[in-house]
Amino acid sequence: MRVTNNHNLASPIVAALSRDDYTRGKSHRSVTQLIDSPRIRILREKHWDSLEEDVSEKLWSVLGTAVHKVFEDYSGDDVISEERLFVDVGGWTISGAIDLQDDEGPIDYKCTSVWAVMHSKVEWELQLNAYAWLMRHAKQRHSKRLRIIAVMRDWNRRMADNSSDYPQAPIATIDVPLWSERDQNDYMAERISLHQEAEFANIVGDRLPECTGVERWTRSAKYAAKKTTNKRALKVFDSMEDAEAFLEKRGHANSKWHEVEVRPGMHVRCDQNWCRVAEFCDQWQEQE
Repeated sequence: MRVTNNHNLASPIVAALSRDDYTRGKSHRSVTQLIDSPRIRILREKHWDSLEEDVSEKLWSVLGTAVHKVFEDYSGDDVISEERLFVDVGGWTISGAIDLQDDEGPIDYKCTSVWAVMHSKVEWELQLNAYAWLMRHAKQRHSKRLRIIAVMRDWNRRMADNSSDYPQAPIATIDVPLWSERDQNDYMAERISLHQEAEFANIVGDRLPECTGVERWTRSAKYAAKKTTNKRALKVFDSMEDAEAFLEKRGHANSKWHEVEVRPGMHVRCDQNWCRVAEFCDQWQEQE
């Protein structure tokens, strides 16, 4: 991959942002890779030399690493910090570096956005249950609870003061749904099989497994009840029926001053600003 410096950042900053110490150890896949799209990973490897990224885009990842390092330095004797676990299954070795383990289960640090905290990212649920699976198979430790410690980089005090629904501090502990051990086993077996099938498809030249809605960050269509003269909605609904019922309840069902605006669904990650391999992806090309 070619790394650019389009914003003329100073050389020490470029060097710091360019550093990458990540390793999955001696494993076929890490948990992070396993829960993500095999299509994206394979296309990224195949077209690595054609990809381009500006060094400034690495900022949030580096800040996230810094947050991890600070917390790791102050972890106590009653917890296990930054331990990478390995499990052999289905002919592959799966690994995962868990930020923190205590008596209740795994904890993961996230340097993230307020939006992610308020909308409960499904990826966090997948990752933490995969970590619980790792702990159970590698160490025979059964989790009672899954947690995210979220550091919100765009937190705003004024928003917190004005809304009780807004996170009340720039850091929060979030409980993540804990699946049954059977569901964890089934999920991990399914993901390992999917990635193995993708590897075989790549070798023989078959079509790669398509990205799922979760992997494409799909947002469903929304229906905005609004005044015709305003861009901002009075309220947004998941169905046309609910939006129309809302206007009818307010006496605006047949008003020329009110309408239901359809806001089409979209695959957020498939935008080329998010997915660097979109131009090489037949699934993306076909949706266009």
